[in-house]
Amino acid sequence: MSIDTSPKSPEAAAVPPPGHAPVKRVPQGHKRLLTRRDRITLAFMAGVPTVLHVALVWVTAIASIFLAFTSWDGIGFDSIKWVGLDNFKQLFTDNPQFWPALQHNIIWFVVLILIPTPLGLFLAVQLDKKIRFSRVYQTAFFLPVVMSLAVTGFVWQLIYNPDTGLINSLIGANKPGHYIDWIGNPHLNLWAVLIAASWRHTGYMMILYLAGLKGVDPSLREASALDGANEWQTFKNVIFPTLRPTNTVVLVVTIIEALRAFDLVFVFNKGAQGTELLSILITNNIIGESSRIGYGSAIAVVLLVISLAVIIPYLIATFRKERQA
Repeated sequence: MSIDTSPKSPEAAAVPPPGHAPVKRVPQGHKRLLTRRDRITLAFMAGVPTVLHVALVWVTAIASIFLAFTSWDGIGFDSIKWVGLDNFKQLFTDNPQFWPALQHNIIWFVVLILIPTPLGLFLAVQLDKKIRFSRVYQTAFFLPVVMSLAVTGFVWQLIYNPDTGLINSLIGANKPGHYIDWIGNPHLNLWAVLIAASWRHTGYMMILYLAGLKGVDPSLREASALDGANEWQTFKNVIFPTLRPTNTVVLVVTIIEALRAFDLVFVFNKGAQGTELLSILITNNIIGESSRIGYGSAIAVVLLVISLAVIIPYLIATFRKERQA
């Protein structure tokens, strides 16, 4: 038996035997295992918001849709009676407040989109120029947004007070026989509330547009300036077209704000005498003296359908854009 003692070249030694692929070992980083305390913390942080969201949003929405087809006074579940579409028929034909309330919600949206939205855009453009004390101005204009709507309503109640209010004092309408009742007059109170809502909405729009302007490429401004365009031409032809995503968000937010308007009106005069809104009708029927929960749920379903008609196309467009990206 002979032993092969012939020297092997390094190249031959490096060649793997046939039929066996080389195995590469990838260095693995240090894996940190989650402790029991970490798992409990993560479960609590993710589980509690999920349970609250499902319970307070989805369960209540599904329950409202079911109750919209029933008659229930809220006293015992055995008193729930199925009435089909009777609540909706009565809502559309026999309720004298429904159509004025829907009209007021539409007016609310039109006013917010025509007055505070352009004003917020104008303020955002000015603050984007990095003027002095821009942070102070941003805080001052955004302060009404972070304030509670109830507090905002009380502040504007003082301004609209017929005796000692600021507006009547300035125009000399605080004397006996010359009072202007901004809140009690059904021809004025809706517009008075809309002024307060616009005051708050302006700061909201300003922040949204300011965030959009921060994302504009500075080279676009420079190229427009080199082409001889003035400031207005640059904004109209270059800056504003790039704000299309921001405009979509602004439109959706404004529609939602118009549909969920409640606090200001309720603080002013509880939605009576010219300030009826769909949200006020829902509240008055569900938690009011009549306790017509089924009927109030029917109004809530109408408001839900209007909201989904706006939100679903926006979500579809957003998801489509993310897939394309």
